[in-house]
Amino acid sequence: MELATLQKDMVAAMKAKDKVRKEAISSVISAVKKTAIDEGCRDDIKAELVDRVILKELKTVKEQIDTCPADRTELKAEYQTRYDIISEYAPRLMSAEEVKACIQEKFAEVLATGNKGQIMKAVMGELKGKADGKVINQVVSELCK
Repeated sequence: MELATLQKDMVAAMKAKDKVRKEAISSVISAVKKTAIDEGCRDDIKAELVDRVILKELKTVKEQIDTCPADRTELKAEYQTRYDIISEYAPRLMSAEEVKACIQEKFAEVLATGNKGQIMKAVMGELKGKADGKVINQVVSELCK
């Protein structure tokens, strides 16, 4: 995802007077800019950085939904709407089957050791941002049995 696309969509939401959508996209844009400044690439923001920040924001909103008290339905609905908007921009993550195939294909020699720590270290470098860490962990655990 490109930062310019997010900015264009935020302007469109402002013109449409869609306050909820504008705020969700705006929070993602500000998180991207903050991360870019922290990493020292303020002027040259890569799509990979934008995707990484979107996934982080998505995870944060998911945690807000999960920890929201059941009796606060209006707040939970607000979080869910925000989650739905941000998920539109999130990159597609690999499924468990795709992760398993990738690990067996590219990391066969590390997989043969049976050392889960070594396998995770090798695999996470390659699949970070392409697949959910929990899915990777489950697949590696299954393959180590």
